[in-house]
Amino acid sequence: MMDLRSRVKLFLKGMSMGAADVVPGVSGGTIAFISGIYEELLSSIKSLGPDTLVVLRKQGVAAAWRQVNGDFLATLLAGIATSVLLLVRPITWALQHQPVLIWSFFFGLIAASVWLCGRLVKHWSFPAFFGLLVGTAAAVVIGLLEPASGSSSLFFYFIAGAIAICAMILPGISGSFILLLMGAYLPVMTALKTFDLPIIVVFATGCLFGLMAFSRLLNWMFAKHHDLTVSTLTGFLLGSLTIIWPWKEVISVRTVHEGKPDQHLEPFIQHNIWPADYATVTEMDRLLGITEKAPMLGWACLLAFVGVALLLFLERLAPERK
Repeated sequence: MMDLRSRVKLFLKGMSMGAADVVPGVSGGTIAFISGIYEELLSSIKSLGPDTLVVLRKQGVAAAWRQVNGDFLATLLAGIATSVLLLVRPITWALQHQPVLIWSFFFGLIAASVWLCGRLVKHWSFPAFFGLLVGTAAAVVIGLLEPASGSSSLFFYFIAGAIAICAMILPGISGSFILLLMGAYLPVMTALKTFDLPIIVVFATGCLFGLMAFSRLLNWMFAKHHDLTVSTLTGFLLGSLTIIWPWKEVISVRTVHEGKPDQHLEPFIQHNIWPADYATVTEMDRLLGITEKAPMLGWACLLAFVGVALLLFLERLAPERK
């Protein structure tokens, strides 16, 4: 049984994971990784399966609960769910109205996590450096992909959930960003805000399916090829910095329907620019109703520093690694 102090710490880590997963570009797996619960999370998820039902039938609820590390999973999921429900509105508002500041905060958090995760590689051999290179390249390529238009079928949301959850548990690869690429991010966020149960249930079922399958692969990788796995995940983190770079220029926009007849324009394709070029108002900005912009370099650096400080705080909450 977990004591109250351990439950509170784990709940806060879950809230941090939930907040990260809401943002398209940041991975909740990153928070789990740097806060020291990643491998326990994978092991706990892996323990869920047909064997659990056998234990439940033969030995009862208490034995099945212990087998799946129920206290750990329930506390962590409660933190994630609480964070998503409380923060989905303010974070989506910040992404729309203060994108530079919110991206700067997460840029600082992820930049510092590259160093912290790299320290977990026990021996930097050629395979480890190769994994770092592959992970970095994969994240950069994902960031260069153009978003799709999505679909309205429930099966699409099942597939989107299965794919996105695999990314969510990978440090450096954002499940929300994968949803954005698939054209499912806004519909899923809208469903959460409006409690659209059919979409929520189908999406959650897809997440559960993907989680059960992918966690087993990752758990095996950690056990058999620890340094290669950690270095590749560190590369994912490094490459994801190109995705969450705070200063972006809108290349194209799209019409979004959040209800009928309500609709509005939102950025569709963007690319990174230097802060000095950010203040220039483009034609696409005017279409979005933006008449002036400021790089806010000072505030951006401050928020990035806050992100670094939060990461170091979470790292202090991590158990000692052997």
